[in-house]
Amino acid sequence: MDNAFFSQTLLALLGGLPLTLNLTLLALIGGALLAVCFNLLRLTRFGHYPVRFYIWLFRGTPLLIQIFMIYYGLGSFELVRDSVLWPVLREPYWCGLIALILNDAAYTSEILRGGLNAVSPQSIEAAKVSGMSSRKIFTRITLPIAVRQALPAWSNEVISMLKATSLVSTISLMEMTGIADAIVSSTFRALEVFLTAAVIYLILSLLVSRLLTLLEHRLSPYQFGAR
Repeated sequence: MDNAFFSQTLLALLGGLPLTLNLTLLALIGGALLAVCFNLLRLTRFGHYPVRFYIWLFRGTPLLIQIFMIYYGLGSFELVRDSVLWPVLREPYWCGLIALILNDAAYTSEILRGGLNAVSPQSIEAAKVSGMSSRKIFTRITLPIAVRQALPAWSNEVISMLKATSLVSTISLMEMTGIADAIVSSTFRALEVFLTAAVIYLILSLLVSRLLTLLEHRLSPYQFGAR
């Protein structure tokens, strides 16, 4: 790869980086909020089975198909096209983001459930004895402990979601992979372009992994030794 082509390719790919990070961050935030809601619903009498079905559905089907179903499938219903949601659902960005959020929520919900199950009954009993309400027990005891326990597994989900954003290029969103595909279509130099994109994703994954490891050390100093 000559230096001029490499420089142009790198700059073009980095131009799609803000959209890649935007989709990743919003998908993780939206998925985490839904995951908390799902785990609260699991505590109710009738909410357990719908949540289990949702998780089974979104974990059992490919994310690419979910993106296609939201972007292409919903638009085939006249009821959707005539609704107030159509200005949102006809936009590739929002359809891609919704699909990422819904997919992430299914995985994060299971990760958080594992963290919640790791909370010792003794911690909850001690909080009850001290007179804390159920809401305070959940927000101050159960949820913080669950998050710390779930953080290592959630770190993998963060990296997976970062890479999964590349799939929205199939619905014409110009994030890094979409830009790479456009460059290849015009230059036919697939190896150089996609190799450059892969290196960028590798660097991003390494940075995210290091940041989350530092956060894990900060939240659980007793496991790694005081810093």
